[in-house]
Amino acid sequence: MAQCYHCGQEIKPSERIDRNIKGTERGFCCHGCASVCEVIHDSGLESFYKLSPDTQRPVAPAPELIKGSEFFDYDEVQSQYVKELSDQRQITLMSDSIHCAACIWLIEHSLAKIQGITYANVNFTNKQIKLRWDNRKIKLSEILKQLNQIGYDARPYDAEESEKAYKKANRDLLYRMGFAGFALMNAMWFSVALYTGARDDGEYTGYFYFMLFLIASVTLIYSAQPFFKGAWQNIKARSPGMDSSIALGLLVTYFYSVYAMLTPEQGGQPFFATIIDLTFLLLVGRYLEAISKNKALDATKRLMDLQPKMARKWQEGQEQIVPVRLLKVGERVMVKPGDKLPVDGRVVEGEGNVNESMLSGESREVFKQPGLVVSAGTINLDGSLLIEVENTLENTRLGRIIHLVEDAQGSKATIQCTAEKIMPWFVTATITLAVIAFVFWFFQAGIEVAIMAGTAVLIITCPCALGLATPMAMAVAAGVSARNGILVKNGVVLEMLNEIDHFVFDKTGTLTKGQMKWVDQQWLEGFDQQAWLTKLAYIEQKSEHSLARAIVDGVELRQPNWRQQSCSIQNFKAEPGRGVSAQCGGQLIRIGTAAWLKQFDIVLSDELQLFEQQQAELGRTGVWLATDQQAIAVLTIEDELRDDARLLIEKLQARGKQITLLSGDRYSVARAVAAQLGDIDVIAEVLPEDKADVIAKLQQQGKKVAMVGDGVNDAPALSRAHVGFALGGGTDVSMDSADIVLLHNQLIAIDTALDLSQRTLKTVKENIALSIGYNVTMVPLAMAAMLTPLMASITMPLSGLVVILNAMRIRSFYADRIKNRK
Repeated sequence: MAQCYHCGQEIKPSERIDRNIKGTERGFCCHGCASVCEVIHDSGLESFYKLSPDTQRPVAPAPELIKGSEFFDYDEVQSQYVKELSDQRQITLMSDSIHCAACIWLIEHSLAKIQGITYANVNFTNKQIKLRWDNRKIKLSEILKQLNQIGYDARPYDAEESEKAYKKANRDLLYRMGFAGFALMNAMWFSVALYTGARDDGEYTGYFYFMLFLIASVTLIYSAQPFFKGAWQNIKARSPGMDSSIALGLLVTYFYSVYAMLTPEQGGQPFFATIIDLTFLLLVGRYLEAISKNKALDATKRLMDLQPKMARKWQEGQEQIVPVRLLKVGERVMVKPGDKLPVDGRVVEGEGNVNESMLSGESREVFKQPGLVVSAGTINLDGSLLIEVENTLENTRLGRIIHLVEDAQGSKATIQCTAEKIMPWFVTATITLAVIAFVFWFFQAGIEVAIMAGTAVLIITCPCALGLATPMAMAVAAGVSARNGILVKNGVVLEMLNEIDHFVFDKTGTLTKGQMKWVDQQWLEGFDQQAWLTKLAYIEQKSEHSLARAIVDGVELRQPNWRQQSCSIQNFKAEPGRGVSAQCGGQLIRIGTAAWLKQFDIVLSDELQLFEQQQAELGRTGVWLATDQQAIAVLTIEDELRDDARLLIEKLQARGKQITLLSGDRYSVARAVAAQLGDIDVIAEVLPEDKADVIAKLQQQGKKVAMVGDGVNDAPALSRAHVGFALGGGTDVSMDSADIVLLHNQLIAIDTALDLSQRTLKTVKENIALSIGYNVTMVPLAMAAMLTPLMASITMPLSGLVVILNAMRIRSFYADRIKNRK
C-alpha cells in the first residue's frame, strides 16, 4: 500500500490525493498534508524531505533555513514534535549556538518578556530549550524568529538530528582547531627567525612580520570565528558573555600588532604569533570540553540505543520491515529470537524467554506466553513472539524513562539559578577589570605591557567553570542513577533529598510485597459457603485492588469450578479504602472493612469481631462479607514484608531519620507490621484521600517529608511531599506523581539515593569552590601582569575541564558503593 509523501502514513486507494510538487506527482493521505507540503516547497525548504536511512523520518531544516519557519505552525508538522496539539503546547528545541552559561540567562530572560510563552528552560549541558506556549497568543514560528534575533538559531529537537548536529559541530571545531595548529607551526618558523636575530635586520623584519600578519588574519577569520560569532550575538542581545571578553582580547592584540607593524619607528612589537597561539589553545580547550561533556551525558544516549528504530510488521501472514514510528496501536509485529522488542505490547502468539534486566534489574529470564505484557527495549532470547502494539516510541515505558532522564538533566537546582543570574555581571566585571589593568599598566610600563595585562585578564576569567559547576554534576547524577534503577525526575530533588528528616511509607505494596494471600476465614453457621464463594469471586473480579485479586485467587484454590456456575452482577460500585458493593441474584452484597459496613447499620457478630482481632495481631487484614444487613463472614489476607524493608528502616534510623508507617488498615494490623520493622510510628485507618492531609500536617510541623508509595491512592501524598518515591512496579499514576522512581522495586535503593544526593551536592560545592578559587587566584595575577595571554589561554579551558572531570567522578558512585560493601 502507498504511503503519504508528507507524513508517511498508509493511503487508502479511495482517499488518495495527488498533487504536482515541483514537477513530480506526489500522493497524500489528506488535503492538510498536501497543503503543508506545498508550503514547505514554496518556502524553499525541500530539505525537510531528506529522509534518514535508519528511520525514514524527515530531517529538520538546517538553522540557516529557519527564516521560512512558518511551516512549523502547521499542526501536521508540529505533531512530530509536540505531544498534545492543544491550546497549551510544549516542545523541546535545540540550538547549536548555546555555548556558555551566559546564554542561559539571555535566552530565558528574553523569552520571559514575550507574551504567550508560559515557560522557558535552557539546558546548557545538551543545548536544549524546553518551551511551553499558548498557541492562541503566539505561533511557534514567531518564537523561532525571536530566538534568531538574539542570535540563536533553534529548531525542533530530534534525537537523531541532535546527534548529527553534535558530530557536525565537533567536526567543524576540529577543522578550525586543525587549521589553527597548522598556522601555529608555520608561524613558529618566522618567530624563531625573529627571535634569533632577524628582528635586528630591517630588510627581513618587515617581511617576516607581514607573513605573520597574513597567517594571523586568516586564523582570526576562520579559526576564531566561533568567538566572534558569539560576541556578535552578545552585542545584538546587549548582554555580555564569555565570547565577548575573548573576542575583545584577540582584537585589541591584533590591531595593536597591525599598528606596531605599520609604524616600526615607534619601536613597538607585534604579537601576531601570540594571537595564533591563543586561538589554537582556546579551541583545544573548547573541543576537549565538548568531548568531556558528551561523555558525562552518555547515559541518556545509551538508554536511547536500547530502543530499536525498525520493526517486523506482521500483516496478512507477511513480514514487512517498517520504521517503528509508522506502527499504530492494534497492529502486530513479529519479534524473532535475539531481537530487541520495538514496542510495548501484549503477546498474541508464541512463547519464549525475555531478558528484562534493563527495566527490572533482575538478570533472570522472564517467560512470556499469550496474554502477557512485554516492553520495548527488552531482548527476546528464544522463540518467536507475535506482539500486538499498545505503545510506541516516547509512549513506551522506556520512552517515558528517557524523557524523564532528559528532564532531570535539564532541571535546575536553586544554587544553579543563582549562578546564572550573576553570569552577565561576572562578564561585565571581567571587562571592567581588564580596562583597569590596561590603564594602570599603560601609564606604568607602556602600551605593550598594558595590552598583555588587559588581554590576559579578558582570557583568564572563566564564567563557564562557574556555570558548569551545578548542571554538570546534576546531569551526570541523573544519568548514572537511571542506568542503575533509580530514576530521578528532577535535579532539584537531589538538592532537597539531603534535607529530608522524615520518611512516610505506605504499607501495602511498598513495605510489603503486595502479593496478597487469603490465609484464613470465619463463617457464621447456616450459610452455603460454596455458593457464596462463587458470588464473592464474580464480584471481586471486577475490582483492580490487590485484596480483590487475592480473594479471586483464593476462590480458585478452594473452588476451582466456580466459573461453571453463572452469577449476574449488577450495579457494581467500588469505594477506595472502604470496599465494594453489587447486586447478585436480587441480593445487595457488600465486601469491605468493618468500619464501612457499620455506616449501613450492618450487624457484626461478636464471634466474627473476635476472630478479626486475633488475626490482626498477626498482621493480617480482615475483609468482611455482608448481605441483608448482616455480616456473614470474615476473610483474612496476609502480605509478606519485602526482603530489604527492615534493612532500609535500620539504615534510615542510623541516619537519624524519623519513620512513619501510613496505612488504611486497622491500627492493630499496621502495628503488627511495624513491630517487624523496629521502632517506627504508625498512622492507620487513613482513607486514600486523607493521606495527602497527613503529609501536609507533618510539613506544618516544620518537617521535610519524603513519601514512599506505589498505588493510585498514594499519588496525592506523593505530590504533596517534599520528595516522592514510587516503586517502578506500581501504577503509572503514582510514578507520574513521584519525584524519584525505583525502577527495580528495591527499597534499599532509597538509601542509595540519599548517598547519591550527598555525593552530588558535595561535588557541586567542590566545583563552585574550584571555579571561584580559580578566578580569585588568576585574575589578580593577570592584572599584576604576572601572566601572559598565552598562559591565560592554557589555564582558562583547564578550569572548565577540571569542573567537568570532577562531575564525571560521580559516574563511579555505584562502583565505589559496591567496593565499600565488600
